Amino acid sequence: MAMDSIVLFGPPGAGKGTQAQRITESTGLPQVSTGDMLRAAVGSGTAVGLEAKRYMDAGKLVPDNVIIQLIIERLKKDDAKGGVMFDGFPRTIPQAEALSQIAYVSHVISINVPDAKIVERICGRFTCKTCGFVYHEVFNPPLVIGSCDHCNETDFKKRADDNEDTVISRLEAYHNQTSPLAEWYKSKGILCEIDGDRNIEEITQDILEALN
Repeated sequence: MAMDSIVLFGPPGAGKGTQAQRITESTGLPQVSTGDMLRAAVGSGTAVGLEAKRYMDAGKLVPDNVIIQLIIERLKKDDAKGGVMFDGFPRTIPQAEALSQIAYVSHVISINVPDAKIVERICGRFTCKTCGFVYHEVFNPPLVIGSCDHCNETDFKKRADDNEDTVISRLEAYHNQTSPLAEWYKSKGILCEIDGDRNIEEITQDILEALN
């Protein structure tokens, strides 16, 4: 499947990670996230990486112009010559405008899930302390309650931020940023909204059909 770069976004808990992996497997496009790029640039000690590190060490957000420089460097790599899949970027219209100057985005996939379902998904998650397998109280509990299916561990943990107040706050921030961005891409005729409140396979099928 030959194509230009695509953008994938969705709220926390929408299953974006699962679909990102499937898109990469199907299209061959490398997954590019700002977090991964920042860590790689800081680790390699490039000039832009050191500049980003100064902001990160000071607890500040890395400015858009630095992020764009990281993307420019990433797009020069051999595996990006046929395009990439941007995961979690852009988040704002100014970032999208800057991205449009350095990469041709042909498809924007938005995975939509109702907020109430997101809260239910995230607040019900818990993880095996030993092997890290993720369970859900309703959708994916252990076969034997209190014992991990994979390593028989009986101790589980739950992320401190997987609570309703925090999730609602994160969703509000996401909507405030993403709603204008979605409209911006819709005005350009490249936004495809996908119903993420369904079976994983159905979501994947719709995404791949949109990309084709």
